[in-house]
Amino acid sequence: MLVVVNPFATSVDERLRALVLAALQSRYEVTALDTAAPGHATELGRRAVAEDYDVVVTLGGDGTLNEVANGLAGSDVPLCPLPGGSQNVFAKMLGMPADIVDATSHLLRLADDWRPRRVDLGRVNGRIFTFSAGAGLDAAVVEHVDAHPARKARWRQWYYMQSAALVFTRRYAVRAPRLEVDGPDGPIEGVTVLVQNGDPYTYAGERPVHVCRHVALDSGTLSAAVLARTSLLDMPAMAPRLLLERLEVTDHRHVRALERLSELRIRSTGDHAIGVQVDGDFIGAFQDIHFEVLPGALCVVA
Repeated sequence: MLVVVNPFATSVDERLRALVLAALQSRYEVTALDTAAPGHATELGRRAVAEDYDVVVTLGGDGTLNEVANGLAGSDVPLCPLPGGSQNVFAKMLGMPADIVDATSHLLRLADDWRPRRVDLGRVNGRIFTFSAGAGLDAAVVEHVDAHPARKARWRQWYYMQSAALVFTRRYAVRAPRLEVDGPDGPIEGVTVLVQNGDPYTYAGERPVHVCRHVALDSGTLSAAVLARTSLLDMPAMAPRLLLERLEVTDHRHVRALERLSELRIRSTGDHAIGVQVDGDFIGAFQDIHFEVLPGALCVVA
């Protein structure tokens, strides 16, 4: 077992690291390596494939897991996430316990019932994502949050909410960057596109945030929601749709649902490139954006 540890993750400290590794060593032959810089976890994932590890475990958040998945994609080495970040969306989607002690105990029990399975991955402009990605408003929010890691670690989802309000009022409520989506029935204009490889899109604390329908980690397709505009009049009606199970985001009159997609192409229609985030990490801004699904590209055990 290779354990990839992000020592800067929200819930990871030296004591927790030592306790988790000691527990895992009771059932597995463990090598533990800390990440040292952005992209290092991807290199460690590739190393695990080259050196024929039986499993890679991440001790960190969704960002660490995303990087490792980029290194493992297409291989037969399974990935298992332990929750060490602020949300741990992918771990929850796989059914891992949210508490790190419970999740470690669960992983110990898996040694006697080892059943790896394959799930889909998404890819955007060459970068893998495990559960969701976005272009536009949500990417701008993630960019703002990533620029203040100390506040992100301290305030968690509350800082995302504060950042969302700030980015919306300063950049999107007045003059939002415009984009165009190649839809099945012709071009669709909008300001934001949310793309899912599984459900939910993310979590607000322990509450799942649902956006798209008809998508799962093993569906072999992606689903997307195109937000046509952002205004102060629309947001009060949108917020309950994100948080309440009985209301659908894609039923809003300014949202267009695109379901069961194998790929999706987006382009900026203005002078400014469109920001993109994957699994809650900002990866840059692009004039042309290409999403695609990679069916069964990741092996997992959970």
